[in-house]
Amino acid sequence: MARKMLRDGEVAVADGSGAEEESYDYDLFVIGAGSGGVRGSRTSAGFGAKVAICELPFHPISSEWLGGHGGTCVIRGCVPKKILVYGASFRGEFEASGLTVLCKKWIQSNSGGKSMGTSTTTGKSCWKTRKQNVSFITSVFFWIVLTYTSGNIHLQELAITSDEALSLEELPKRAVILGGGYIAVEFASIWRGLGAEVDLFYRKELPLSLQFVLSNSIYVNQLSKTADGIKVVTDKGDELIADVVLFATGRAPNSNRLNLEAVGVEVDQVGAIKVDEYSRTSVPNIWAVGDVTNRINLTPVALMEATCFSKTVFGGQPIKPDYKDVPCAVFCIPPLSVVGLSEQEALEEAKNDILVYTSSFNPMKNSISKRQEKSVMKLVVDAETDKVLGAAMSGPDAAEIMQGIAVALKAGATKATFDSTVGIHPSAAEEFVTMRTLTRRVSPASKPKTNL
Repeated sequence: MARKMLRDGEVAVADGSGAEEESYDYDLFVIGAGSGGVRGSRTSAGFGAKVAICELPFHPISSEWLGGHGGTCVIRGCVPKKILVYGASFRGEFEASGLTVLCKKWIQSNSGGKSMGTSTTTGKSCWKTRKQNVSFITSVFFWIVLTYTSGNIHLQELAITSDEALSLEELPKRAVILGGGYIAVEFASIWRGLGAEVDLFYRKELPLSLQFVLSNSIYVNQLSKTADGIKVVTDKGDELIADVVLFATGRAPNSNRLNLEAVGVEVDQVGAIKVDEYSRTSVPNIWAVGDVTNRINLTPVALMEATCFSKTVFGGQPIKPDYKDVPCAVFCIPPLSVVGLSEQEALEEAKNDILVYTSSFNPMKNSISKRQEKSVMKLVVDAETDKVLGAAMSGPDAAEIMQGIAVALKAGATKATFDSTVGIHPSAAEEFVTMRTLTRRVSPASKPKTNL
């Protein structure tokens, strides 16, 4: 049957053929007003579709029954988290600016020549004068201590999720975080940067698949409430006391209450909606985008998927989402950002040898404070075609720099293209176009290095 959109107040009229024409109140009804839902609604409306959108009632802590317009990213994810990262970075920025040096000189000049000492507290220096005690946090790094969590954790009601972490009324002094993904590492940086003691537990060999050398695996066996706080017991019998235990082990798609099976929409074992390469579900007129499909769970990816949907369905421009060379960033301290293939992924996919170029240096602003915090950059190149397959960076402004590198990779830039590009001096970004010395050449049969 023909599909007709009814205008407001219009009544369906039979076409005289004997068969009543099927009509609809809307061309598109969107369930979920997160990043993908809002983008899909706006772009579809831009193509002339009549659109309605619905969302759960607002609450900062989400559930099957509560959500809010804006979704995870805006309300309880990327946006509020990055605001906290800015706040947690101030101590390090003050140090790098040299203000701590100036304060130290000021204290010396007002101390009557009295000597100053350093406290034994890790990462904290304390200068004492006759009039006052002044302390400065000189390290905003968190300690990655433990490397696994067990599935047999008791009393999980003692822990919180990142939703509650964003709604805490007080900063915890001692925190234990379970998880090794974006949220776990970012909250570890936030709380450590604000002065808390942080221990991070994670299941895989390394958090975020980062190439660091860490201690042996330790498992979390039990949580219990004590007068001093929450006691965390490891499989080795070690005990930690924390004010807060954060479970940062991922989110599940909120699809249970939609009764999708009743209309034939297929979901996987975790509740993610199955879709084809155009984001169409097993029911032809039902589509799904964003985290509920559990593809690449990033806000910009949801925006891309929603835009492709609108162009395909309402714009007459069939287009599939392109997941090649999707850049991403972890807003820890210092931040990390990557685009394209890692060295390991390149070796798994490549038919040719891989060339790895690296650069490590101390950012210029640290030259005043003498702070030892390196920026690290890496390019992965196909030895036969000279095409840049991947790029990575750890250091200040990593995400801002990597966004531009992503454009180059998307355009198919070669190492020669990078080498012929004039750098901006003085800047960290210029290192990406001045890496001339090969760090190593690796064949597909080789195992990638576990360090830079």
